[in-house]
Amino acid sequence: MARDKTRLDFGLHAVQHALDHAPEDILELWLADTRKSSRELQSIIETAGRHGISIQKVSARSLDELTAAGNHQGVAIRRRQPAALHEEALETLLARQPGVSWLFLVLDGVQDPHNLGACLRSADAAGVHAVIAPRDNAVGLNATVSKVASGAAETVPFITVTNLARTLRSLQEAGIWLVGTDDAAESLIYDIDLTGNVAIVMGAEGRGLRQNTRRHCDHLARLPMLGTVDSLNVSVAAGIVLFESVRQRRV
Repeated sequence: MARDKTRLDFGLHAVQHALDHAPEDILELWLADTRKSSRELQSIIETAGRHGISIQKVSARSLDELTAAGNHQGVAIRRRQPAALHEEALETLLARQPGVSWLFLVLDGVQDPHNLGACLRSADAAGVHAVIAPRDNAVGLNATVSKVASGAAETVPFITVTNLARTLRSLQEAGIWLVGTDDAAESLIYDIDLTGNVAIVMGAEGRGLRQNTRRHCDHLARLPMLGTVDSLNVSVAAGIVLFESVRQRRV
């Protein structure tokens, strides 16, 4: 079987989205026997029942051990790991939807799963067509990412590439402008046209954009920092820039 790897997901939102979008991939579902009934929990139970997925009642302590004391909210699943998307998925996406006003989010080596999950959640809300990241030296999809993303890990294509610089050139050749964020840039993000085919390029925690990535960007822009801190968390900055693009596209 091609997809034989499994992953543990937990938390109400992550489990519900897995049930809604890929119930055939769920192998086991555990529910804490001490969990009080709620609307969210009842929805999970009913959805699992419709798909013929049996529920195993376990102690809260067992779930704590299973999820390494993660915030499981009384529910967890073991599921098949979704098939990874690579360069060819981006090529297929661009070829199948001509005429689309593209919006991509490129993450240059983000390593914190909480940041990746938050970026995916913002990307989903902003209508991003795909999130692109290097395959090496960056975090991939895992249980923490899925939980923080609150379902966006299942709805936003997450494409990992072996050579980010080459992928950036391919995006440019497809008519997509690359807008990188850099604290030292002269232009503010509000001065950049984000209404056309755009890929927002964000740097990793701490180091920002790598030099080679920065060289490939058509524009560099920064967020105005009016207080004492000199930078924002990458997931916060990504949300601000993405929704500036949404604002411009709605005017």
